[in-house]
Amino acid sequence: MNQDDTSSPGFYVPGQYRPDQSVGYLMKRVLSSVLAQADERLASLDLTHAQWLPLFKLAAKECHTVAALARELELDPGAMTRSLDRLEAKGLVRRERSTEDRRVVNLVMTDEGRQVARQVPPVMAEVLNNHLQGFSEDEWKQLIALLTRMVANGDAMRQAPAA
Repeated sequence: MNQDDTSSPGFYVPGQYRPDQSVGYLMKRVLSSVLAQADERLASLDLTHAQWLPLFKLAAKECHTVAALARELELDPGAMTRSLDRLEAKGLVRRERSTEDRRVVNLVMTDEGRQVARQVPPVMAEVLNNHLQGFSEDEWKQLIALLTRMVANGDAMRQAPAA
């Protein structure tokens, strides 16, 4: 099958499906391991991944509202609000009502929040590099390309009209 073929490839066959060969199961195990290691390393900052991830996104200026963070992180807005409540209680984030649209509440990092957020990327780099031990640079690049393609396939399926 060539790469231009848009039909499903049929790698998995009912009755022969094994979880230990499931891309989804393996990705979930990798993600669980990465998050557990990151949480362990970030525990000294009193952060869990439910807190350091939105803090990191805010620091990167990728999102600035609860709704935008929830969409970006694919989380329920209620769960996102609870995480932000904890970050606000720790003095890392504050909410400010928009002066242009009173319905909008912007999230603003405090100085302490920015200081804590600066400690996340080095931890994540170390955790991810540890999970990639034994990979060549070409293998790492290929893995990124393959996962990016899977994300694009998933996005396309979500946007396609139901048959």
